[in-house]
Amino acid sequence: MNIDPRLHRQVTEHPYPLLFATISGAHLYGFPSPDSDFDLRGIHRLPLREVIGLEMGEETVEKSGIDDGLEIDLVTHDVKKFFGLMLKKNGYVLEQLLSPLIVFKTPEHEELKAIAPACITKHHAHHYFGFAETQWKLFLKADPPHGKPLLYVYRVLLTGIHLMRTGEVEANLVRLNETAKLPYISELIARKTGGPEKGRLDQVDLAFHQQEYERLRGMLQSAFESSQLPESPTAAAALNDLLVRVRLDADSSSRRT
Repeated sequence: MNIDPRLHRQVTEHPYPLLFATISGAHLYGFPSPDSDFDLRGIHRLPLREVIGLEMGEETVEKSGIDDGLEIDLVTHDVKKFFGLMLKKNGYVLEQLLSPLIVFKTPEHEELKAIAPACITKHHAHHYFGFAETQWKLFLKADPPHGKPLLYVYRVLLTGIHLMRTGEVEANLVRLNETAKLPYISELIARKTGGPEKGRLDQVDLAFHQQEYERLRGMLQSAFESSQLPESPTAAAALNDLLVRVRLDADSSSRRT
């Protein structure tokens, strides 16, 4: 994917320096619609004076809307908050960190990617169980049914299964299906990418997809139970060291300028 140069402006106009900015959402997952927005995710670095004082700076910066013709949904977290999320069973932040759709990067981004495997545990499976259940309920509630939540159901279950089996974070449904070989995925992706973001499914075999949802949940459960991944992350010391260096480097840079 070629990165639209207009996305780089989101980096230069951000109120804080960034460690990285990547594209998440449908573009990362392999099924963007013509009207899909760009989900930008990343880490910003609060200056030391906004961390050690009584008034804390913005731990999370959010921005959404149309900018220069692009629909943008931007969310960044301060470095400490993001590192804390990496040490929890949060597959979403690992997908953002490891997204190959990179808008902006730094040496710290590369260091974080090297640390990321030490954050992965078998209990990340619970993140994908919960995400899949939420999307399945959204699919059942829609009348008429929409393809987007159904694709998210399959995407997160296959990501979770792949992670439990290999220890690798893969968020792209097209690549995941090269192994899973689910025959209906290509048609669902074609329906979504060829129409509006919330394009409805004119015909849907609910009983079939219910069966597939339960089958893949069972596969994720089995993969979780047999996974050789560790019970707990081992990256805390490395993340703490990087956090201290990022804070001190920011303080040194501000004093030099």
